[in-house]
Amino acid sequence: MNKLQKEVKQELVEHIVPFWLKLKDDDFGSFYGEVGFDLNMNRHGEKGGIATSRILWSFSSLYKVLKEEKYLECAKHVYTFFKEKLFDYEKEGIYWMLNYDGSPKDTKKHVYAQAFGIYALSEYYRITRDREALDIAIRLYNAIETKGFNSESQAYGEEYDRNWVKMENIELSENNIIAEITTNTHLHVLEAYTNLYDVWKDAGLEERLKKLVNTFYTKIYDHDTHFLKVFFDKDWNVLIDLQSYGHDIEASWLLDRALDVLGMHEDRYDRMVADIAENIWKTAINADGSLAEECENGVVRNNRVWWCQAEAVVGFVNAYQRTGNEKYLKTAERLWDYTKEHIVDKRENGEWLWAVDKDNVPVKREVSGPWKTPYHNVRFCLEIMTRDF
Repeated sequence: MNKLQKEVKQELVEHIVPFWLKLKDDDFGSFYGEVGFDLNMNRHGEKGGIATSRILWSFSSLYKVLKEEKYLECAKHVYTFFKEKLFDYEKEGIYWMLNYDGSPKDTKKHVYAQAFGIYALSEYYRITRDREALDIAIRLYNAIETKGFNSESQAYGEEYDRNWVKMENIELSENNIIAEITTNTHLHVLEAYTNLYDVWKDAGLEERLKKLVNTFYTKIYDHDTHFLKVFFDKDWNVLIDLQSYGHDIEASWLLDRALDVLGMHEDRYDRMVADIAENIWKTAINADGSLAEECENGVVRNNRVWWCQAEAVVGFVNAYQRTGNEKYLKTAERLWDYTKEHIVDKRENGEWLWAVDKDNVPVKREVSGPWKTPYHNVRFCLEIMTRDF
């Protein structure tokens, strides 16, 4: 292991994972839903469908790499909660939000959440070969394809009620707009389908994943600026001048992973992947080595958000492996240096801060919640530990 890999492994096993292990809810299942900025745990915090899925993926992947039984035990613990409380056997799909005791709180179905269910279940199946988990993942895939996909526009939808009747997309629309199509949902459907296809070589899934890669190339990727467009109306018209730096660098390596799993590296797609990473390298890295958050109408929002830093390290290591250009590896190392200094929470019983501002003052947001889970930083650690560079 090189220096970066050694430090990342230490951060994972000595700091990140111990924080999450303390949140295991042995009374009601899964993990406790909220830890505030003050590090006080709310045992009655909500348990989100996205959060539950991300925790299941995290401990499944931890076991895959590190082979420690405590991680397998946690994965099984969360899987039981997933199949007994989160999955809607009557109407298909997973709920948006549960109460602390596992009872439904918000039964709407969001395609983004379904995708994370697939991502988690396919990873759990990888380590257990539990056919039930794969069957539920396939049901989620079929629900997305039959209820959450518009064949005319070739776009995945966003928000639906429990019965899969289309709703206004409140949950994944930001920046004061309501979007009918989002890059974020398409990115995580891509991520989920890639993981599912890696364990279930279904011809229909293969075709959908190939078409999704092409959707990124033809609809989402801006061939002039090399940014990904973010929010669209129902006809794929762009709604806002916005660049999301973290999503772009994350997309560069997730698209590359999809191409690997599909075995379909083509010049046009490979160039897209390379150009996305190069563009973020040129436009979004601050002088201190951190990654800015986003740019709206030419104004940069320069909070340093935890997941953006994590995904950027992976993205630039991936770019280095692809090109051999040392500037990407040095950028990844500087990002990690920044992250361990300013994003890793040095308080006793802390984990990673949500974000710091441009002056490195912490943003006072939750440490654990519906969106703040081990997924981004656990995955960052495991990706860096297991890559050969």
